[in-house]
Amino acid sequence: MSEDQEKKGGFFRRIFRRGKTEDIESDRETSETGVESEEPPKRASLEPVEDASTEKAHVSSEPPDQATGLFRLRSGLDKTRNGFIRNLDEVFLGNKQLDDKVVQRLEEVLITADIGVQTAYELLESVTERVKRRELDDPEMVMKHLKVLIKDMLSGVEAPMRVGYGSEPFVVMVLGVNGSGKTTTIAKIAARHKAAGRKVMIVAGDTFRAGAVEQVEIWAERIGCQVVRGKDKADPSSVVFEAIQRAIREDFELVLVDTAGRLHTRVPLMEELKKVHRTMGKKLPQAPHEILLVIDASMGQNAILQARTFNEAVPVTGVCLTKLDGTSKGGVILGISNELKIPIRFIGIGEKMDDLRDFNAGDFVEALFADEKPHR
Repeated sequence: MSEDQEKKGGFFRRIFRRGKTEDIESDRETSETGVESEEPPKRASLEPVEDASTEKAHVSSEPPDQATGLFRLRSGLDKTRNGFIRNLDEVFLGNKQLDDKVVQRLEEVLITADIGVQTAYELLESVTERVKRRELDDPEMVMKHLKVLIKDMLSGVEAPMRVGYGSEPFVVMVLGVNGSGKTTTIAKIAARHKAAGRKVMIVAGDTFRAGAVEQVEIWAERIGCQVVRGKDKADPSSVVFEAIQRAIREDFELVLVDTAGRLHTRVPLMEELKKVHRTMGKKLPQAPHEILLVIDASMGQNAILQARTFNEAVPVTGVCLTKLDGTSKGGVILGISNELKIPIRFIGIGEKMDDLRDFNAGDFVEALFADEKPHR
């Protein structure tokens, strides 16, 4: 069978196999696989997966407001809100009028925040211009103005990842330094699409780090999806090539490729990623269809440097910002969005499967400013 015939055959088999919607809804409930930690457990300690009825009973026992996505998002952003936003509040505490001292203090808070120097000065410039024009004459109005500015910045990069149903597999190349939550993010994305009925493959492309392949295998086993691995220390490009070849042959719809994650300052790593990127395109034109960079929010401003460095090596098309629930440095999302203009696909606000959320700028800003109080 020719390659064209093979692709057409795969497409029609999918059409008649089942009817599906084009995209996953942004608020779809994800797979209830029981994955509960950022670091995967060892095989010997795997616990039984809770059944669906147990999970539903647990959710229904929560107070109504706690069962909502917005409540969970607010809880996940508690530390950032108590850091960045509280520091802004303290600038205006006890001040009913704006004067030079207040503006100077605002500058200090913005510059020392983890939003990036460029972004900090843009926010400050917008505020000072309106103060001079007397459009802002009290602290409460300044906070409202900052909220609008932040929402505008984030709205420009709000772009959840969409995977359609076509005749070829949708290939996602996942990047990130070790410890960023890359492998766990791959597992959560895989579980979401597996629950939607897609045929998912995970490729263990980080062949050099001890334990990396085993981590991928543990997640794949728990989720119930296929994993492709090579021999220890195998060339990652060859592993990826064979995986895509199999994905085409066996009609996989989504391929998630894990990649090496040594320090982003290592030049050999960047060259390796470039090679893997080229290999994908040779086997499947236009692949990878998504290059997702996973960043640990607790890295603060260093996360902006990571994003810039990876983006110079391969064209990053989306960002997943993880571990927002464990850091006060979540403001870094502003720096990444404003300075690099890279779409934000996902945010991670907890350890559970459905704590990986499609990024929504409006919800994010409302949760971030949820405890905002009048300054009068």
